[in-house]
Amino acid sequence: MSNLKEALKNGKFPVTSEIGPPKGTNVEHEIEAAVKIKDKVTAVNVTDLQSAVMRVGSLAVCRLLKERGVEPVLQVTCRDRNRISLQSELLSAAILGIENVLCLTGDHIVLGDQKEARPVFDLDSVQLLKAVSDLNSGVDMEGHELDGTPDLFPGAVVTPEFEPLDLQLIKMKKKIDAGAQFFQTQAVYDTDKFKAFMDKVSQYNVPVMAGIVLLKSAGMAKFMNENVAGVFVPDNLIEEMKNTAKEDRKKKAVEIAARIIGEVKDCCQGIHIMPLGWNDVVSNIVEQSELG
Repeated sequence: MSNLKEALKNGKFPVTSEIGPPKGTNVEHEIEAAVKIKDKVTAVNVTDLQSAVMRVGSLAVCRLLKERGVEPVLQVTCRDRNRISLQSELLSAAILGIENVLCLTGDHIVLGDQKEARPVFDLDSVQLLKAVSDLNSGVDMEGHELDGTPDLFPGAVVTPEFEPLDLQLIKMKKKIDAGAQFFQTQAVYDTDKFKAFMDKVSQYNVPVMAGIVLLKSAGMAKFMNENVAGVFVPDNLIEEMKNTAKEDRKKKAVEIAARIIGEVKDCCQGIHIMPLGWNDVVSNIVEQSELG
């Protein structure tokens, strides 16, 4: 059983973080960043061609993390592969000893750097979760029996501040029915909205890890408010960042992240920290939040 699965099943309140593979073969910087925090977190997500930008694949980096004693969470998106390739990748992950899988639909090609690429989207995140469940039960999506069965721990993403919230709740329930065993959320900034969300999903009895995205600047906050559905940075946080000198922004970002965690940790089952490249402050956030 993976450490993440054990922690969530036994109510131990895990903390996860994430790294993004580089655009090139020099992966050691990201690997080292994960190794440095392995005693502070339960597992580390490896993003899968995030923002539709061509990069090193998640599977290879997950294996390298595992070799260095870091438990990985393989992120798998549906954008670039059909169901044959997706199922093959999931089986490959299991063979390599990777158990945790976060299933996502994926950002569209228009956001990325390969504009002539053809998006696939043969499956969406709900169907991918069902594929994981099928494989875990010993068959592929067509019901064909497997010669050896994986034991994957599938998770999904939910956006707690999305409006109207009922649409997210419907999608979340579909993901649970398809086999999602845990959730990591999109960025949480409005803690009152998050608490209201957690009240509504408590009936599902599936662990939810609150997503904490480091706020790097007031400009970043405004961009997310205008362009990222379901994310809203309150005006008071924007003002805090606006009034912070550039050289002090990392410290302020840690302070804000720790404050948000302090306000939500009693109503969720874990924390997922997304440092957006500021991997060096993850340990500080965990310590200031009294999570480890």
